[in-house]
Amino acid sequence: MTSPLQQKLKINGPVMVTANRLGDGAVIYRTAAGEWTTEIAAAAIATTADHAKTLLAAATADYVRAVDPYVAPVEFTADRRVLPGNLREKIRFAGPTIALPGA
Repeated sequence: MTSPLQQKLKINGPVMVTANRLGDGAVIYRTAAGEWTTEIAAAAIATTADHAKTLLAAATADYVRAVDPYVAPVEFTADRRVLPGNLREKIRFAGPTIALPGA
């Protein structure tokens, strides 16, 4: 299997780096300061492959706090709010699509 860092990134718009938090599996986003957050609005946004690779390389090196980081598309609303850019990320952002036991 090819490492995510060795794969050619095709950037067709704004992207972010996302992963799951190691401790509890929560969806997290990489910030410009090199931290992780659960707030998509605080995610670092890349518009070039080089910038996305830089963010991904730093995120991948942080294997103590995050699992399997990858680049995902984002969209902006008219008022510049950041939203997930594809169906997979919309589901991860909104949470499970089924009712969980005891919920």
